[in-house]
Amino acid sequence: MTLKTVLAGTASLCLIAGAVQAQDQEPITLGIPVFLSGAASGPFGLPQRNAAEVIIAELNAGNLPAPYDTKGINGRMVEANYVDEAADAVQEYRNMAEREGVDAVVGYTSSGNCKAVAPLAEELQQLTVLVDCGTPQIFESVVTDPTYLFRTGPTGTIDSVGAARYLVDTGVDMSEVAGINQNYAWGQDAWADFTGSLIALDTGSDIATEQFPQVFAGQYGAEISALLTSGAKAIHTSFWGGDLEAFILQAAPRGLFARSAVVMTTGEAAMQRLPNEIPEGAIIGARGPYSYFAPESELATWFRDAYEKAHGQPPSYPAWKMAQALLGLKSAWEKAGSDDPAAIAKAFENLEYETPAGTVRMAIGNGHQAVQGIAYGTYKQDADGNPGVENVIAYAAECVNPPNDTTAAAWIEAGFPGASCN
Repeated sequence: MTLKTVLAGTASLCLIAGAVQAQDQEPITLGIPVFLSGAASGPFGLPQRNAAEVIIAELNAGNLPAPYDTKGINGRMVEANYVDEAADAVQEYRNMAEREGVDAVVGYTSSGNCKAVAPLAEELQQLTVLVDCGTPQIFESVVTDPTYLFRTGPTGTIDSVGAARYLVDTGVDMSEVAGINQNYAWGQDAWADFTGSLIALDTGSDIATEQFPQVFAGQYGAEISALLTSGAKAIHTSFWGGDLEAFILQAAPRGLFARSAVVMTTGEAAMQRLPNEIPEGAIIGARGPYSYFAPESELATWFRDAYEKAHGQPPSYPAWKMAQALLGLKSAWEKAGSDDPAAIAKAFENLEYETPAGTVRMAIGNGHQAVQGIAYGTYKQDADGNPGVENVIAYAAECVNPPNDTTAAAWIEAGFPGASCN
């Protein structure tokens, strides 16, 4: 072998090694479906997109506090392809997975969309992190043996159980109770869990009326009339997005909040947008320990400040949940120390990690579903007219989540066995 041949071979090996190294340093591409149009875009989709932009930019710059102070994910930069969740969810998911070849999908607010795409994650072996949709059906009946599918936000079960406990703990008259919830998986599950919790807590409540308008109906005059004439002392609603805002704008002037204690499980998402329209005393939830209910920490302060600096207002709870999903993905990816989706998925199972909203444990759904606590409070503006909450009661994750080996409905029906609410 001549020296020329040796040098040529060495050069070829260097080129190959360089190509491999360059390939390793290609950006990680995330498909991020959020509502970019329609009634859910303002209160949900845009805060989620804003949060993703902040987190991704600051991750790439290495500006987050520990334990997220390393650049990107495993040193690779992160890029986002935003998709409108208001479009055909199944078709757009297939486009992201099969045509665009994204490394992971992170998003979704609608429980209907989550139910539609959840089986595709397993079929296409596409690493997928659900951000916000709350129906407990995802890992109870839709995907019962998950590998690639995760949800980093808690299920809606904690909203309903926490709401019932809050009403009891604050002494609200529960003799007559009513509900107005959207007529699909999210609203049906929320009302079933809430009424089941009333039975488990032995409130002796009678159901005065239950209203199930279509999702995104927008006009609720007839339903509000039914609530007003029902004599209900307490009203439960899991309305979200534009439906919640429409309900507030239509119900408050008619005196519904003055007649009944109204608990809005997603109410925090409307606080920045309708600060003067939400009646003081309305009971507010944020689908977990987010925003006004978040425990104080360096990471929480950093996120509030970074988001407000970028977007001119504090982050609402949809933004907090997007941040939580992206940090969970980074944690799992770096724990795996590999770009192999199967290895990342394995590392994600039963993961425990820190977020701006405190510690998240992927503890149910065979290690694919997050559990967190929840808090409720009553709406109150400060002297300067800024929205806030008072009379806050927080419930630990162990108080409001079912264990891994049972469904939410069965756990509630059995009277919350194993719950710890100290």
